[in-house]
Amino acid sequence: MISQSFTIINPTGFHVRPTKEFVQAAAKYPCKINVINKGKKVNGKSSLSMLTLGIAAQDEVTLEIDGHQEAEALEKLGQLLTQVHE
Repeated sequence: MISQSFTIINPTGFHVRPTKEFVQAAAKYPCKINVINKGKKVNGKSSLSMLTLGIAAQDEVTLEIDGHQEAEALEKLGQLLTQVHE
């Protein structure tokens, strides 16, 4: 298992559109993906679960990834967490 924290820089946080992008990307990897924000851990492959985290700008979010292709998944999903969405 690997984990890394990322700071959300998108001024509007992680709303529906970036969450959908993240979940679609996460679904492509055959590993377990957890997202942690403010002590709450959810399945990163579930849009509804991700939205319950209420990820806002400047939140520090941790990805925990376990399984096949975990390093590749961490790199891709970390990029999605730290990009600015319109």
